[in-house]
Amino acid sequence: MICPAVRGAARLPDMTTTLITGADKGLELQTARRLAGAGHTVYLGARDIGRGARAARSVGARPLLVDVTDDDSVAAAAEQVREHTGHLDVLVNNAGVAGPARPADEITAADMLAAYETNVFGAVRVTHAFLPLLHRSTSPVVVNVSSGLGSLAVAADPAAHASLVPLWISSLPYNSSKAALNMITVLYARALPGMRVNAVDPGHTATDLNGHTGAQSVEQGADIIVRMASIGPDGPTGGYFTSDGSMPW
Repeated sequence: MICPAVRGAARLPDMTTTLITGADKGLELQTARRLAGAGHTVYLGARDIGRGARAARSVGARPLLVDVTDDDSVAAAAEQVREHTGHLDVLVNNAGVAGPARPADEITAADMLAAYETNVFGAVRVTHAFLPLLHRSTSPVVVNVSSGLGSLAVAADPAAHASLVPLWISSLPYNSSKAALNMITVLYARALPGMRVNAVDPGHTATDLNGHTGAQSVEQGADIIVRMASIGPDGPTGGYFTSDGSMPW
């Protein structure tokens, strides 16, 4: 199903340079495969360069060593892309961790910090480091891979999240970190009107993150990420999208 908000949006030109973090398996590996197949030059970000190189070869992408929790690693990755291409057209902030799914009253600050370091601070760290390269693009795009579990509207409505059972997980670290990522998306979109900055919810996709319990395949889950990575300068910004349209904040 075509997302109404992006129906008819201009596509980015071939050979668009794209970076996807945490892309050596699952949903984002499929995203890398599809974007590379569409003509993008894809940098496949991975913490383990050996695993990243093998994954990149399998989809026609370029491996890039980047640990989103480490300032030096991110800075080195940005410098490498600058030396190779001089710019970046699309940034997909995907790297994420689930964190513990214990009841909220059992969660510690350390549990929260571990999830936020990747899911929130990692996205900010990477975005900030690559902004100079994004500013050199004629049509820069940032896609933050969020989750429906980060929706405050759904969390605050028992009927809404009851309808998601057994998909609804009351995970204080994960859910709140994705809600924070949504706010980051909105604020970046306002601060950077020349860029298209959006959050996406791929849906309940079978990946390592959920023990492959998701009902969707990675091919299905990748649809909205690929679509929002491919919008042109007239596409939406500051939005939160699923494959069916807008997601309530």
